[in-house]
Amino acid sequence: MAQHQFLASAQRVFSIESQAIQELASTLGEQFEAACQDILACRGKVVVIGMGKSGHIGGKMAATLASTGTAAFFVHPAEASHGDLGMISEQDIIIALSNSGETHEVTALLPVIKRRGIRLISITGNPNSQLAKASHIHLTVKVAQEACPHNLAPTASTTAVLVLADAIAVSLLEARGFTADDFALSHPGGSLGKKLLLLVDDLMHSGKDFPAVKQTVSVKEALLEITNKRLGMTAVVNEQHQLEGIFTDGDLRRSLELGTDILNHRIGEVMTRGCKTVTLGTLASEAVNIMQQHSINALIVVNEQKQPVGALNMHDMLKAGVV
Repeated sequence: MAQHQFLASAQRVFSIESQAIQELASTLGEQFEAACQDILACRGKVVVIGMGKSGHIGGKMAATLASTGTAAFFVHPAEASHGDLGMISEQDIIIALSNSGETHEVTALLPVIKRRGIRLISITGNPNSQLAKASHIHLTVKVAQEACPHNLAPTASTTAVLVLADAIAVSLLEARGFTADDFALSHPGGSLGKKLLLLVDDLMHSGKDFPAVKQTVSVKEALLEITNKRLGMTAVVNEQHQLEGIFTDGDLRRSLELGTDILNHRIGEVMTRGCKTVTLGTLASEAVNIMQQHSINALIVVNEQKQPVGALNMHDMLKAGVV
């Protein structure tokens, strides 16, 4: 196939699936609101079931709900018939996905669901199907055509269901007042979680690892402190341990350009005053932003009394995965 044929196929898919989403948006109404209200009021968990491609979409739906404040998990309908129904309680809500509404593995569960009195929400393309009629709430997702040229492979229909699932998850997220901090608590291992959870307190070098010298010491003594602590800098403090400035490798290079016997000068004469700082409790991601905005590689961490208590550099951020 020539390149233009590939592009033409892709453009046709985009057009068909975009149209399917637009048509779905125009049909949302009371049933969508009722489904969201039911899930919001659920005292148990949301259990999503689906077979084949609907199962894949169902797995994504359950994962999105779970990560945005709605306790949810996916159960394979075939496994449900062989014991996994025991994972579902009467306080739960089942969301069943089936384009035809007649998927055997799903409809086979209906008698048990009804007998146990479990609330059932279905998403199908056929409001007259067995699954739709057995549901307390039914959401219709019917597309004019699949993106597949044979109108067989689930494409536009699965995209539409995926968007509807996202719409449910986001609507519930907003109704719950789910925040970025809440999101981070369910993603502690990922880069998003690190950016939203890690504080400078978690990464800073403190105590005996914190480089600091008094402003009266010589540059030579300050260099020994920098070498020992291996951060490429040292805080400079006064007799009351208040921060006066910072001395870095860059400050040393600039001082050497003066051509004087810099090693015997007091560090207070060559340090950088008014250095950038962050307070305890600051997000590590905010510290990274400060470093990038001011083109610096190190920051001093201060407490509420503006006393220096720690230091961190860009390498710490890279190592922690914040950058």
